Amino acid sequence: MDRRQFLAASAAVGLAALDLPDAEAVIRRVNRPGPVAVGMGEVTAVRTMTATLGNAASETGGGHARHLAVRYLTVDVRRWLDGRYSDKVGRELFAATSELVHLIGWMARDEGNQGLSQQYHLHSFKLAAEAGENELAATALRGLAEQAIDLGHIPTAVRLAEACEQRGRRLANPKALAYYRSTLARAAAADGDHPTATTMLTSAQAAIEQAPSRPGQSWASHYSHGRWAHESGMIHAKLGDLTAAEEHLHLALDIHGLDRKRTRAIVLADLGHVQLKRGNSETALATWREFLDWADGVQSVRIDDGLTNIAARLTSMPGSPAAAELGERIAARV
Repeated sequence: MDRRQFLAASAAVGLAALDLPDAEAVIRRVNRPGPVAVGMGEVTAVRTMTATLGNAASETGGGHARHLAVRYLTVDVRRWLDGRYSDKVGRELFAATSELVHLIGWMARDEGNQGLSQQYHLHSFKLAAEAGENELAATALRGLAEQAIDLGHIPTAVRLAEACEQRGRRLANPKALAYYRSTLARAAAADGDHPTATTMLTSAQAAIEQAPSRPGQSWASHYSHGRWAHESGMIHAKLGDLTAAEEHLHLALDIHGLDRKRTRAIVLADLGHVQLKRGNSETALATWREFLDWADGVQSVRIDDGLTNIAARLTSMPGSPAAAELGERIAARV
């Protein structure tokens, strides 16, 4: 049902997301009567809660904490949005709420609830655009583009990825530039546009090489060198360069030290598939055993997909004790 809903709505979302936002939305709310006065303390509270909930979801998957984030949005943040505030506070409040809404969209997607995720990402875009926050707006478009790629709606994905990169290119944040250009590279690779994919990959690498290793305050500033290496590896795999793909995935794991359970497990699942395509079946099996160790306790559709995909590959290895053992572990988890 989610796939059908996305297919029916994807073109409309693509059009809606690229329309001009309501530039007067914040101004109309300024200094109006409201039940509570809102200042920068409330804005800081929203950002602190978003960071805390995001850290938990990155470790154990979006399925663990989405209900907490939704409750915080609908009870506390909604009351502040309906309150009294100045223009400056209003814009900061819209921006902080955009980050929280984006996180909930990511959580919903990580649970496999694609239709709900799409709605949250679109609302996050509108909030960010109305607040005049190009980085947050581009990040919301990125979420929509990534979702469209995963569901196979490639023309919509390319359009959204192009809009994301165009909106973000004016930013001085090198991590943001790498973040958005990697997205366009992935969409172009999925579309068979190798020249654009290669150009964006090179540009993303140049940007991430100029970026500080420590995370910043914004969402895009948390785009790490490890995440860039993982995404680059999978784009290289899509383009057919399995050697470069494996090198980048090892870079993500070994040098850039991805230590979140969910993230590291996903990279290990991808690495095993690349190793298997290169004919290194025993190495792939060892990588997938490590994947299962890291995936323990994580609630994520990406982990579930990894388990399903690995189980399907094991049928091509009859007579392998290691493959049989791995299959038993996967069956016990499922």
